[in-house]
Amino acid sequence: MEENKNKTGLFQKILDKVERVGNKLPQPVTLFVMLMGIVLVASFIASLFGVKAVHPGTGNTIEAVNLLDAAGIQRIFTEMVTVFTDFPPLGLVLVVMLGIGVAEKSGLIAVSLRAFVKSVPSKLITFSIVTAGMLSSIAADAGYVVLIPLGAAIFYGMGRHPIAGLAAAFAGVSGGFGANLFLTGLDPLLAAFTQPAARIIDPNYMVDATANWYLMAASVPVVGIAGTWVTEKILEPRLGKYEAHDELEKSNDEITPLERKGLRWAGITLLICLVIMGFMFIPEGSILRDENGGLQPFFVSIVPFMFVIFFIVGLVYGIVTKTVKSDREVASWTAESMASMGGYIVLAFAAAQFVAYFNWSNLGLIVAVGGADTLKSIGFTGIPLIVAFILVSSFINILIGSASAKWAIMAPIFVPMLMLMGYSPEMTQAAYRIGDSYTNILTPLLPYFPIVIVFAQKYAKNIGLGTIISAMLPFAIVFALVRIPMMIIWMLLELPLGPDAPLYFTP
Repeated sequence: MEENKNKTGLFQKILDKVERVGNKLPQPVTLFVMLMGIVLVASFIASLFGVKAVHPGTGNTIEAVNLLDAAGIQRIFTEMVTVFTDFPPLGLVLVVMLGIGVAEKSGLIAVSLRAFVKSVPSKLITFSIVTAGMLSSIAADAGYVVLIPLGAAIFYGMGRHPIAGLAAAFAGVSGGFGANLFLTGLDPLLAAFTQPAARIIDPNYMVDATANWYLMAASVPVVGIAGTWVTEKILEPRLGKYEAHDELEKSNDEITPLERKGLRWAGITLLICLVIMGFMFIPEGSILRDENGGLQPFFVSIVPFMFVIFFIVGLVYGIVTKTVKSDREVASWTAESMASMGGYIVLAFAAAQFVAYFNWSNLGLIVAVGGADTLKSIGFTGIPLIVAFILVSSFINILIGSASAKWAIMAPIFVPMLMLMGYSPEMTQAAYRIGDSYTNILTPLLPYFPIVIVFAQKYAKNIGLGTIISAMLPFAIVFALVRIPMMIIWMLLELPLGPDAPLYFTP
């Protein structure tokens, strides 16, 4: 990583310190192994002292589980393989990369990037990447494995620092989590936890999937502008000029007639694929709807769709441009794509074991419940209460990555409590979603953090956790500084959070 020798200012010095301290941490694989050891020891100590908490949803007592007793050690060894193979990001990443490998090796991605750079005004590139990152949540977590490397590649192709492009995409996908112009699978998922919690107070209360739609949609341009400002005014000046590795040579920017023909046919193929996909989930009773007409089967199928689309469109482009000469060549491309993911697979193994140990020990649940109880005991009211709730949510987000897991714990406490204080369940859910966003990009516990490092190492081989965290810290701070005041303004103006979703509740 290059050093910009003209760095000045207190904030830049803080970022430098964060980077230096962070980069002194061990390599990610080693760090996860060390964290595994820490969790094992902590589980023993916590169990020895009888550390426990009461689950607010079930009323059951959550006790720390000792992973160093006979049962714990047996579980570690008997479930080690399934913990790895069932690690959610592993299958997602590898399946998508099979399709991306064909699209990349055929030349489609490189030519598409050049065409994108030429078609979008340079002033809008950063904003487009950050915004696309937010909108990618409609495709579940696919943005992590598609848009983050895409952002780096686009910046590299423009002669800008690729780590800045990677950071801008990561900020949109993860730091802007929840902000979207469209409803995603997360909306009904959270509402499913909010409604039972609301019915503790009002047995007939209904919480729709559209409960936070207006606020989340309005957040998109705000977060997009904020992410653009951080990228161009803070991060890029700090990173300085990028010096490419010898093996990273920029291709000719001119698109040949044969490449244009390939892009046309690839576009036609993409359109056909999208039409077929639409017929599979849009009509009522279609094969990717559930028994009640819901779209959950479609949401679950998005990653396989991406694999098929990348594979077929890349193959068509290769056939037209004659970069594909035989089926053996296509098979070798997929194999090379998997080989390039070797580093990530090792990281995923260590990360999966650590996350499993943390969950098995119940330490994450105990810490989360303790933090929630602390906020409840503070006794804040009005805007300070909502802000405090957002901040606690953001802290718990560092410890537990799953949005639904955290909300399952917090909703039964805070939804009824805030209803009795005059705030609607939709309001509490919206405040939670803001807290469950901007700290995503700071925690190595995020399941996709290892792959972000792998993508970054393509352009800076020795990049470490400290560099990534210091690059993302300004995004986290600025996103908090725009999303929390936006929530306050929403409250002061008494704007609806969604269709038939008020801010306030009358007991």
